[in-house]
Amino acid sequence: MTATTSPSPATATPSPLADATRDEASLRRFLQGLPGVDQVGVEQRAAGLATRSIKKAAKLWAIDTAISMVDLTTLEGADTHGKVRSLAAKAKRPDPDNPDTPHVAAVCVYPDMVPIAVEALAGASIGIASVATGFPSGRTSREIKLADVKLAIDAGATEVDMVIDRGAFLEGRYGQVFEEIQAIKAACGDTHLKVILETGELATYDNVRRASWLALLAGGDFIKTSTGKVSPAATLPVTHVMLQAVRDWHDTTGELRGVKPAGGIRTTKDAIKYLVAVHEVAGEAWLTPHLFRFGASSLLNDLLQQRRTQADGHYSGPDYVTVD
Repeated sequence: MTATTSPSPATATPSPLADATRDEASLRRFLQGLPGVDQVGVEQRAAGLATRSIKKAAKLWAIDTAISMVDLTTLEGADTHGKVRSLAAKAKRPDPDNPDTPHVAAVCVYPDMVPIAVEALAGASIGIASVATGFPSGRTSREIKLADVKLAIDAGATEVDMVIDRGAFLEGRYGQVFEEIQAIKAACGDTHLKVILETGELATYDNVRRASWLALLAGGDFIKTSTGKVSPAATLPVTHVMLQAVRDWHDTTGELRGVKPAGGIRTTKDAIKYLVAVHEVAGEAWLTPHLFRFGASSLLNDLLQQRRTQADGHYSGPDYVTVD
């Protein structure tokens, strides 16, 4: 597999797992039959991999790879057209003084801001992601959630980030969550769907594993940790569990699905820890923006500062990068 590998199209449940989604009872039996997560083991492995040292040449590669994986995000009630245009300009040319700096993977905004992002990113090979389905709580009807998705796609979104109904999941109404993700995926068509699990509300690693598999079974192209509005957001152990899920999914079905940790990843040091986890847990094939993303706003600035430091041999402070 190469770094240009794209996610496998997420449509019907692959035949090796068709029985798992035959009915509510089958789905419950499958999800509750998944092996339990060894909490101590996953936390120790995450901590151990986080201590890996990176040599200078590898660090430069890691920084550029991380930049290319960023979904540059603004999801505030005070977002303006001007802020989205500025974000788009930064997405295209993160460091204007160094044109060899890679562009980011996508810009992520609310549905009503998608037309502004589309206009600002015209001609650029940068994704336009939109949160939808009553983000961040998901507490609205399915009809409104589908309308939210349609609004984003009609405006030009190339990726949709939906939130699952955590209340339904935690009450064990797996079929309801499954059907809703399926309905959203059907509405997306060829538009990539990222399914936000909001892992900070799922309480246990076992629930994270079940929610990951539920989202994959229902057709999610990516599984995403968090909205960024709930603490804790992304953590290394949780991301390990999700990377294991997509790896096991590939082993079972031959299909590639992606992972997106979001929220709380602010430094280059943190980003590199996640890249090490991707390589060691899922595999080298996932070290591409087609299969791994960072949902972030402030991370990019630190990556740019550290990139300049590596290239120039001296520290470049925040005055040398644009402020979001």
